[in-house]
Amino acid sequence: MWFVWPRATRPRLGRGKVKSRGRVVRDHTIKSMTYKVTLIPGDGIGPEVMQATVRIVQATGVKFDWEIFQAGAEAFAKYHEYIPKELVESIERTRVGLKGPVTTPVGEGFSSINVALRKKFELYANFRPIRNLPHIPTRYPGVDLIIVRENTESLYSGIEHEVVPGVVESLKIITEKASTRIARFAFEYSRKNRRKKIHAIHKANIMKLSDGLFLRCCRDVAKEYPEITYGEHIVDNTCMQLVMNPYQYDVLVMENLYGDIISDLCAAFVGGLGFVPSANLGDSCAIFEAVHGSAPDIAGKDMANPTAVIRSAQLMLRHLGEHHAADKIHDGLEKVYRTKDKLTRDVGGTAGTSEFADAIIQFMETSTDVPAQAESSHA
Repeated sequence: MWFVWPRATRPRLGRGKVKSRGRVVRDHTIKSMTYKVTLIPGDGIGPEVMQATVRIVQATGVKFDWEIFQAGAEAFAKYHEYIPKELVESIERTRVGLKGPVTTPVGEGFSSINVALRKKFELYANFRPIRNLPHIPTRYPGVDLIIVRENTESLYSGIEHEVVPGVVESLKIITEKASTRIARFAFEYSRKNRRKKIHAIHKANIMKLSDGLFLRCCRDVAKEYPEITYGEHIVDNTCMQLVMNPYQYDVLVMENLYGDIISDLCAAFVGGLGFVPSANLGDSCAIFEAVHGSAPDIAGKDMANPTAVIRSAQLMLRHLGEHHAADKIHDGLEKVYRTKDKLTRDVGGTAGTSEFADAIIQFMETSTDVPAQAESSHA
């Protein structure tokens, strides 16, 4: 089964790729192109996990020209801007970004860099696959969930102000355009990747206008996809149902704040945020990122686990049509977790970040090279 993005988010074909029966596949008889990608190392452990990921990605044989820029506090110290204009121009030029964790101050300081980038480039769809890795102890083996989160509006947009001292107002804005767009993304992805069921997650029993509009848009879109079972669950009940039995769900589509909470909850099913990739997708740009914290307490100690960034890079490769390269990383990563010899300390091993990456690369180099099978279960 081929891993295919909805049409609006797919990159343009370049040299070295051909189309076959609607599939984007790698043609190894044509000289490989070089991809320009904006690289944002991030804060704390960000530079270490990104360096490990870049080495792994380059070991696939795919050629990259990395344009490296900082964002957040480190960028402000250098450029007096949290998101330097050079970074913005780079993403506008490359249309693809790979990003490490960036610290967001709690209750004060500058606004979230993640939210700002999503708004700036209209990255309206947050796509997060939730799948287990070998030998990571969890209560739920064999989880296969897709979280689709609207990225540009609702309470998570951070539109708020102080009415009078001691009274603060936050605005929840829901639009027909954004709700329809994210619903269509979820259904298009599900159709192209043979997912069978979608649940729209809401609180329309209380917020009858805003969440009611979101549901009406989802229902209208669902009528165009009769082969996909459509359901609706209230967000608080969804949290309970997920903990009781996550296997009852397939694809979940929801507003921004609900998606932030539920995607983190679901990450716990497979070991935590350190194992889950994330893609932020728009019509013209895409940014792939780890969603865990910057862990400043272990920064610079070669202790961090780069798995989340590595799996996000796999999504990036599939976005670029490099399914064979993504499969190589997928297989190498899974072999490291299966053998358990070179795991990092957070999962019971003794290896450092660099040694963990070396082990993946070694498995990639020694594995039998087979034709790409870009299944949607590879993330």
